[in-house]
Amino acid sequence: MAKEELLTLDGQIDEILPDGRFGVLLENDHRIIAYTAGKMRRYRIRSVVGDKVRVEMTPYDLDKGRIVYRDRGPGPSRSAPSRKR
Repeated sequence: MAKEELLTLDGQIDEILPDGRFGVLLENDHRIIAYTAGKMRRYRIRSVVGDKVRVEMTPYDLDKGRIVYRDRGPGPSRSAPSRKR
């Protein structure tokens, strides 16, 4: 069992801040400052304004969080780049 239970909420990035932080507007219209989780940094998953994200927060500080998932949303599908010979 975890030392403390984390709250997981969905939101949308509305601002990019310095040092890898983001302003996130949650579904309940609460705005927080969030940073990207380690695996997202490791695999270089980029986030831009308008992306839907899942944020983990501790119940002790409801103004900060960690982005753990970025939803792909509708958009162009990524395909393998074509080789020109």
